[in-house]
Amino acid sequence: MRRTILLGLAATCVAFSTPAFSKEQLVLAIGGEPEQGFDPLLGWGQYGSPLFQSTLLTRGRDLTPEAGLATTWTLSEDRLTWILTLRDDARFSDGTPLTAKDVAYTFNAAKQAGGRADLSALNKARAIDNTTVELSLNAPRITFIDQLMTLGIVPDANRENGYREGYGRQPLGSGPYRLVEWQEGEQLIVERNPYFHGPLPAFERLVFVFTGEESTLSAAHAGQLDLAAVPPALATNLPSDMQRIVMESVDNRGILFPMQPATGEQSASGAPIGNDVTADSAIRRAVNLALDRNTLVDVALNGFGRPAFGPADGLPWSLDDEAFTAPDIDRASALLDAAGWERRADGLRYKNDQPARFRLTYPASDTTRQLLAQVSAEMVRPLGIEMQPTGRHWDEIQREALHQDAIVFGFGSHSPQEVYYLFHSQHAGFGFYNSGYYSNATVDSHLEAAQAAAGAEEANRHWQAAQWDGNTGYGFRGDTSWAWMVNLAHVYAANTCLDLGELGIAPHGHGWPITANLLEWRWTCD
Repeated sequence: MRRTILLGLAATCVAFSTPAFSKEQLVLAIGGEPEQGFDPLLGWGQYGSPLFQSTLLTRGRDLTPEAGLATTWTLSEDRLTWILTLRDDARFSDGTPLTAKDVAYTFNAAKQAGGRADLSALNKARAIDNTTVELSLNAPRITFIDQLMTLGIVPDANRENGYREGYGRQPLGSGPYRLVEWQEGEQLIVERNPYFHGPLPAFERLVFVFTGEESTLSAAHAGQLDLAAVPPALATNLPSDMQRIVMESVDNRGILFPMQPATGEQSASGAPIGNDVTADSAIRRAVNLALDRNTLVDVALNGFGRPAFGPADGLPWSLDDEAFTAPDIDRASALLDAAGWERRADGLRYKNDQPARFRLTYPASDTTRQLLAQVSAEMVRPLGIEMQPTGRHWDEIQREALHQDAIVFGFGSHSPQEVYYLFHSQHAGFGFYNSGYYSNATVDSHLEAAQAAAGAEEANRHWQAAQWDGNTGYGFRGDTSWAWMVNLAHVYAANTCLDLGELGIAPHGHGWPITANLLEWRWTCD
């Protein structure tokens, strides 16, 4: 794998300047809080450390599986049955043992919950004895192992202090920390789990504060934070007494295009489907060719990132040869001419009196996506295409824009399962992934072959073929379903006394991915 690379806090927050706790407590502003709470069955932990829970396996820095709650794991020859042996010293934060019954309950319940954990391939999980669990599948699924590395284990609902409604706001798990207090919208206070089976973390208490981008930086300048996530555009304006930490990532941003014409059809939620402009492949290809991705990195990311040309650049399941050396306005113009998009006196192109105009929507609270939308709109303007940058709240995007606007989305995963979600037709219109209603039967067959593959090498050939197989694919040379823009570096401001150890490669920013190696963090000052 290639490796590239807020003043005004609520008065209820814990006092920040408490020297007596300088080695025992950290104050962190590293992202927002999960709307559904800290419940793995609903998606908590899929992009980072679950913090309160433990997983069966962990992901090594090279993304390969390592022991977690499970000490050994095997997959049957027909690839339908996983057998895992659990460590016998794991306990929940109330001191009670974690057993195979809890693991079986977690997997069966997560399948029913329909959250971010995709357990559609699971037939049934069952406890063979206290430390052995069996996971049987309906069909071979190469990416099922990712759920073993990301799904935090919750207590069986049939036991005392078991899983209940509202678990996400009072989580009980076997992770390194346990929840003390959550003031929603303001802060989360956690402390060491004394029953944690691994080495205890160096810090007794962590305080996560939930602040906006600008107020986070203001709080950092005021000396109120030990670690702060900083948007790339502000990454050169750090306090003099803090160090800049740059974490490599596969966290990307790109433009998802509605792929269908507007016919008046609506999704199950009532959102309009289709866009007559972006449904034309010539428009999508021209936008791709006009984007100067190096300039986007420089302007929107302040240089903290790299150009993006696919959903998983640099990972083994992505093709390396989709990149452009430079934007090509002449080629883009020729494509539009050939497709019948004629330029008129107002500077816009038209086809059958349809102007080459569409909204480019982004979440209004995200300054990085706003910059990407604004700068990319200027890049395509000379082609006679008008992309209209439009900031909206997420609920409005879901209600009105999700399937009819081009949208600046962010993805990026340690698993090729995300490629399946983004481009398989069965996920069209469900959630954020394939919200453009992309559909290609050949791509579907490649994705399904990848999931059924006997090993990673075989699977990767199919994942790559879905992007481009010489005739078709979801990538630029095929259907051009996206205009990928940039891969972000995750930038943090950290107290100079805080050693974060060796950071891995971050996925998309949900779930505080920098905490993945939390047990390595150390305070280096007296």
